[in-house]
Amino acid sequence: MNTNSLVSISDITKEEMLDLLERASYFEAHPNSKLLDGRVAATLFFEPSTRTRLSFETAVNRLGGRVIGFSDASTSSTSKGETLKDTIKMVSNYADIIIMRHFLEGAARYATEVTDVPVVNAGDGANQHPSQTMLDLYSILKTQGKLEGLNIAMVGDLKYGRTVHSLLMAMRYFNPVFHFVSSPQLRMPQEYIDVCRREGIAYTEHTEFSPEVINSADILYMTRVQRERFSDAMEYEKVKNLYTLRNAMLADSKPNLRVLHPLPRVNEIDRDVDDNPKAYYFEQARNGVYARQAIITRALGIQIPPK
Repeated sequence: MNTNSLVSISDITKEEMLDLLERASYFEAHPNSKLLDGRVAATLFFEPSTRTRLSFETAVNRLGGRVIGFSDASTSSTSKGETLKDTIKMVSNYADIIIMRHFLEGAARYATEVTDVPVVNAGDGANQHPSQTMLDLYSILKTQGKLEGLNIAMVGDLKYGRTVHSLLMAMRYFNPVFHFVSSPQLRMPQEYIDVCRREGIAYTEHTEFSPEVINSADILYMTRVQRERFSDAMEYEKVKNLYTLRNAMLADSKPNLRVLHPLPRVNEIDRDVDDNPKAYYFEQARNGVYARQAIITRALGIQIPPK
């Protein structure tokens, strides 16, 4: 196992997170470089993705590296019955780093056990999404000027939403106050509630998306109810449109409030929010390139030039 792999946000310390944020800031100021000249990154996406895959590939290209891989597992030898182990070991012969998204929880961790090439988890099932967390942290830091002591409302699919799981695990170092807004079927899993209790993190759970929640928030983190996580279509239909943010709902919110969303959205943020200066989700997606440049260079042990 390569110790520079990034499978879970829990694998890195607060200090390492802060270092990644410093790196992201550097790459925002210097997006194009040759730090990966001669290096090859393999992007293995066993599950559909647009933003994550394209931002990782953009990050590699802007760093001067090359990209190989696939965005559809049906075009790979997996469709012929090749095991994940064999795929990882085979690709390790060709690439300096593996960036992988998989529909099974624990797949990225398993990949690190069968190769010495660093592995970056680009999302594994409903488990973790550490690169999204780093771009979320960078977006929060840019918009709030700090990470400490923020009031963060997480809304929607908190059960299957790997982005909120990872963000909670990262923000626990920074004394947040959480408001979890969801239906009972999609509430934050108990293991993350237990983390809040163990770490002394203030949190409340809500089933109503109330003005009190919105108006007290510094960060409003909206999520999509994910059809692909439901085996019962009727259950999905019951909860898919429970929480929708509309522009009028932001009228009395704090001036520093920013609305984040990992995207893609469906109905959970109305289009009339897009022109509100508090809407930050498209800029958030752009920050993904800088955060992923930071993650890739760290995984490969590459030092960035001093400022």
